[in-house]
Amino acid sequence: MLIAVIVACEVAFWLLIAAGLLARYPLRLPRVGAVLLLAVPAVDLVLLAATTIDLRRGGTATAAHGLAAAYLGFSVAFGHRMVRWADVRFAHRFAGGPPPTRAPQYGPERTRHEWREWGRGLLGWAVACALLLAGIAFVGDAERTQQLWGWIGKLSLAMVIWLLFWPLAYTVFPKREPRRPASAAGPEG
Repeated sequence: MLIAVIVACEVAFWLLIAAGLLARYPLRLPRVGAVLLLAVPAVDLVLLAATTIDLRRGGTATAAHGLAAAYLGFSVAFGHRMVRWADVRFAHRFAGGPPPTRAPQYGPERTRHEWREWGRGLLGWAVACALLLAGIAFVGDAERTQQLWGWIGKLSLAMVIWLLFWPLAYTVFPKREPRRPASAAGPEG
């Protein structure tokens, strides 16, 4: 049941964003679009309520409860950014806005970008772990919350892997712009 709620919340998240941006740009209803976009965080509240109700009724925490906490944590960390990402593209396509800028590909700018993204991920991890710990305390039964402890470990491992293979890797081995081959015709003179 909780997996279905998670899927429904993910679908609702993207539908609210799409509806808000369609209202804002092609339909030229900026207030309606703003209301729809402001409703996006309500999706997270629905998921939080469903998870809490399930645990309050005496349910044993499952992988679905851990997934719900991870979803909520990373939604807090990246949700606003995802809405902004979509908004820039809709504004460009439907309202003559500037083209979207790409993430830096090379050099120190790319390294800073990787550290910022990992920092956002760390925020998502912290929120997810706080929710997991709150669920453990809320239930108060170690047998019913073993899965939640496991999710803290899984999320922590994911953050360490992300740290090693992206920000640290780009710090130690910065990606350099490819060198362009010299002209085959030789120097002009």
